[in-house]
Amino acid sequence: MSNWWERHVTPRLIRCCCAQPQILKARSHVVPLASGDVFELGCGGGINLPFYDRSKVTSLCGCDPTPALLDDSKRLVAEAGFAGEIVEGVGEEIPFATDRFDTVVTTFTLCSVNDPAQVLQEIKRVLKPGGTAVFLEHGRAPDADVRKWQSRIEPLWKRMAGNCHLTRPIADAYESAGFKTERMGSRYMPKTPRPVGWLEWGVARV
Repeated sequence: MSNWWERHVTPRLIRCCCAQPQILKARSHVVPLASGDVFELGCGGGINLPFYDRSKVTSLCGCDPTPALLDDSKRLVAEAGFAGEIVEGVGEEIPFATDRFDTVVTTFTLCSVNDPAQVLQEIKRVLKPGGTAVFLEHGRAPDADVRKWQSRIEPLWKRMAGNCHLTRPIADAYESAGFKTERMGSRYMPKTPRPVGWLEWGVARV
């Protein structure tokens, strides 16, 4: 049953939830910051494609572990005419060379990986010296009462939403991994239950 859910239901949930108007608006502020040779971790579905500034992006590569979403991304990237390569892979073992990219983009990705600390080290590895990670994520809320509810519902939420965690720190995690972080914004999404609606976005430099 769990495998069936992950193959058929989770991709549909991701497409629906990650393309809500308030989330698309947040993407529109963050994704255009990417420039040069860009790598998008968790590129499945191609939701970010309309927001890249084509005048700043030399190439666009990406990886995602979900075949159904990856097919959509490959098709959309090809139709958009980006140079680059979209492959199947996970953040804990990014299938690209060291010092390969100027920018790494993650949007609503660190919540669902198995080992966030390892993923952040991999992001550092594939970034060129002086490279930038651009992030937009949801995670651990600043308010104690909200965090309490996040901890309560997370076990069920993870099973329903493709291993999505609600209690992971975002900007703090980048800083713990050795990045210098510029926190550009944070807020609860409007019209969204607070335990699942805390957002943080910004840039993190090696």
